[in-house]
Amino acid sequence: MTRPEVGLTSPEPGGRRPGSWEGPWAEWVAGRSAKARARHRWRELGQLDALGLHGTDSNGRALVLFSSNDYLGLSARPEVVAASIDAAQRWGTGAGAARLISGSRPVHSALEQELAAWKGEEAALVYPSGYSANVGAVPALAGPGVLVCSDALNHASLVDGTRLARSMGAEVVSYHHGEVGEVAQALQSWSGRALVLSDLVFSMDGDRAPAEALAEVCAAHGALLVLDEAHAVLDHAATELPCDLLRTGTLSKTLGSQGGFVAGPSEVVELLVNRSRSFMFTTALAPPAAAAALAALRLLRSPVGDGLVAALGRHAEALWPGRPGPSPIVPVPCGTEQAALAASAELARRGMVVPAVRPPTVPPGTSRLRVTLSAVHTDGEVEALRAGLADLGLQPAPLVG
Repeated sequence: MTRPEVGLTSPEPGGRRPGSWEGPWAEWVAGRSAKARARHRWRELGQLDALGLHGTDSNGRALVLFSSNDYLGLSARPEVVAASIDAAQRWGTGAGAARLISGSRPVHSALEQELAAWKGEEAALVYPSGYSANVGAVPALAGPGVLVCSDALNHASLVDGTRLARSMGAEVVSYHHGEVGEVAQALQSWSGRALVLSDLVFSMDGDRAPAEALAEVCAAHGALLVLDEAHAVLDHAATELPCDLLRTGTLSKTLGSQGGFVAGPSEVVELLVNRSRSFMFTTALAPPAAAAALAALRLLRSPVGDGLVAALGRHAEALWPGRPGPSPIVPVPCGTEQAALAASAELARRGMVVPAVRPPTVPPGTSRLRVTLSAVHTDGEVEALRAGLADLGLQPAPLVG
């Protein structure tokens, strides 16, 4: 019997296309897709050939990215790229297995030591992504008899970690965004262990959590505060907080590489090595990514990093003068999904990539453009974006809620 050639696309006998579905699953996929399209919530992958913040689309159009979380532009720094190349030549392009199976590479341990020092903590543990750090750490600490209080606007990784904790028997409370009083009330009525989860800087609105007030409430009730500091590039210095604290973050935003981490007391990090399933049961962070993050972190903690952070803060102030609390994330309200898509398309026509963020990422009625600024944007590029928004009758404004 002749084996079919790979890639054969002609219909099989009976008219069925190879690899296609039929029956109830095909109907379900078609229905869900049609519903998303009708509500202007359908998403498609676009091709962008880019290095850092500049690239071309599939039609060869030159574009400036205001959509990247590479806040300091470190992903394209020659020192960072060179460190990644050197690591690939020494250890290869992948780690091969989980670290509990094949061991750590020296670059993993070096990165963890410097992450801990950066965050002012005893130890750190590196994960393949920031998502896996949160989705692994929360359920590793929670379970029966544990209360988990989570801000309603937390990142999906904290939300999914909370869902896993609930499936393991934890009690879960979602409190209104930033409402410390609700947290205090929940903790006051609970007699066991408790975790309070919050982004430090929220990914869609760019506002800062009341971390100090949360810490005081946690300290008063013996609760553990877990802060996701992924987007806190302008608030990146280790902050002394008077409570039990665990910090999580990414290597892909401030450091321009890939991966995530948890930082805290050494005994907690050692426990996560033994209980965090998203660390235990997945291949370790690729050595080139770890080496790039390490090189970027060393730059960040040098005068070079100070200059980049200052430049980013200047751009944020130029685009949104007088905003309370600096953030590289600038929300621009549009209201409907259609309006956000139209504004994004017009800015792309002018050579700027500014994504339209729609439900379910944000609540219905709050579709927006989400601008992310970088230190390596030029003053002229930021001014062009400001002018483009003004021409469309749009301007940055708070959208928390």
